[in-house]
Amino acid sequence: MSEHDNIEEENEHLALLSQQGYQLLKENMYEEARARFEEILAEDRENNYALVGLGDLERKLGQYDRAARYYQQCLDFYPDNNYALFGLAESYRELKQYNRAVQHWEKYLEHDDKNVTVLTRVADAYRKARNFERSRELYLQVLDLEEQNPYALIGLGHLYYDFKRFENALHYWEAMYKISGESVDIRVLTSLGNCHRKLKTYEQGIPYFAKAIEREPDNFYALYGLADCYRGMHKPEQALEYWCKLRDIDGTNKVILTRIGDAYRNMDQYDTAEEYYQKALNIAFDSYAVLGLAIIHRIRKNYDAAITTLEDLVNSDPSNVRATLELARCYEELKRIPEALAILSRHTQAVRNPSKSILRRIAELRPGD
Repeated sequence: MSEHDNIEEENEHLALLSQQGYQLLKENMYEEARARFEEILAEDRENNYALVGLGDLERKLGQYDRAARYYQQCLDFYPDNNYALFGLAESYRELKQYNRAVQHWEKYLEHDDKNVTVLTRVADAYRKARNFERSRELYLQVLDLEEQNPYALIGLGHLYYDFKRFENALHYWEAMYKISGESVDIRVLTSLGNCHRKLKTYEQGIPYFAKAIEREPDNFYALYGLADCYRGMHKPEQALEYWCKLRDIDGTNKVILTRIGDAYRNMDQYDTAEEYYQKALNIAFDSYAVLGLAIIHRIRKNYDAAITTLEDLVNSDPSNVRATLELARCYEELKRIPEALAILSRHTQAVRNPSKSILRRIAELRPGD
């Protein structure tokens, strides 16, 4: 047998081992697959199929650091291997090293800029790395290729939401809802509701949260959104119904307990409100619970207790607008207007962009200015 024939036979043997390795990997027979790939590397340490195969194997096992090493080893020998570039980028994505993931996906796109899966992955990574323009550009590139691509539509919704451009986010999530109809992912429903919550168009948000609750009665995000919409609409009785459902799901959530306290306070049930504020504070410090107790003190004309509590809040956080306004209101009710103005003015000096509501209150207390 000639040397050429020997090489040919060896190549066929390695190719067969590679095929077996990938088939075993597909069947989740990991150790058997590993044995085939390692046998290949014992004969040919630069074999790209075996290196990528081991990378894929480790990635399936959730061993992303080890996967990245195999993919990188392949790229050291074959810098343009698309499978290794994809796998390495995916591994870094799973490790939440988004900038490194992007670096390899961009390299992949140099060879294949029409792969919508990769384009959305890169757009997602740029979104998580807070690069708005590049993320948006890539999502739109996907939509040019596939007009109704769900990952791009949802990704654009998240992108605009992350950057507080809620009306734009609504546009893309509404498009997704229109395409999917009533079978739409429940997270799209809660995202649509949350956009309206952020825009303070609470009534328009309620139907989305309600639809989500119809499908999942204990969905935390839908219950929270619905409760918060009713809170924003100044309907404490309706809000309380959903805050209490959340309490039944998570009785140690201090935010929920504080919201229940707020609802009872807004219903003039001060003793019950106090109980819930105290329950929240027994779990951990919560400035909103402290504020709620101070407001009850003020309502009951227990000004000394209210002022002491509010002074502590304002001193620890001069940007706390609500505490500042409540503290000034205590002095107003005591007819001590100069002291109320001093409190409000202190806020304008302590923060770079003073609250409009505080500036407005200063103007109201100084009508002659």
